[in-house]
Amino acid sequence: MSVIVWITEGTWPACVDAAIDRAAPEEDLVLLYVHDDTVAETAHGAFAGLLGRGHPERDPGRRMEQLAESAVQDLLAAAEERLGRPSRRLLAHGPTERTVVEAATDANLLICARDGGPTRLGPHSLGHATRFVVDHAPCPVLLVWPRNAPRTRTGRIIPRLHHPGIACDLQLDGLQTDPAKDRVGRTGSTMAKS
Repeated sequence: MSVIVWITEGTWPACVDAAIDRAAPEEDLVLLYVHDDTVAETAHGAFAGLLGRGHPERDPGRRMEQLAESAVQDLLAAAEERLGRPSRRLLAHGPTERTVVEAATDANLLICARDGGPTRLGPHSLGHATRFVVDHAPCPVLLVWPRNAPRTRTGRIIPRLHHPGIACDLQLDGLQTDPAKDRVGRTGSTMAKS
């Protein structure tokens, strides 16, 4: 029984806090960080292409790998300290989204944070990798906001319906949205469809 906490820069405190709140004491906690090697590989390739392969000691890709490794260890140490209980660190390499899904194969729960637009609700609040993980994870996913969730003008989340050729008003708790006019107004207690 394990709970995997996906650690990323900028959103990890919310994920660790969710693990503190949700994980049972007997569950094994795994702090997962995925290092995508494409940045260092790009630096290796650029160096080799521009300056040749004659001086590997000058290759900036190696230095980037060393700095990244050190930063990741510091990040995992900070997460472990905030967690305040025993956990296992898992540093994986590969394409981020696929590596996270693979790591969650035998997990009871995967905790991750929204990493898209911080002021947007809905699908735009997820980055590419997180969207993939949410769609393909082989276990339940707890998706948390890294900070407070953004609020709508009315303080409620109101879906808008968009369908070609159909004018549709959706009413929710006395509030009605009109997708043609993109406005919210007070209505009676009926849902209108035309």
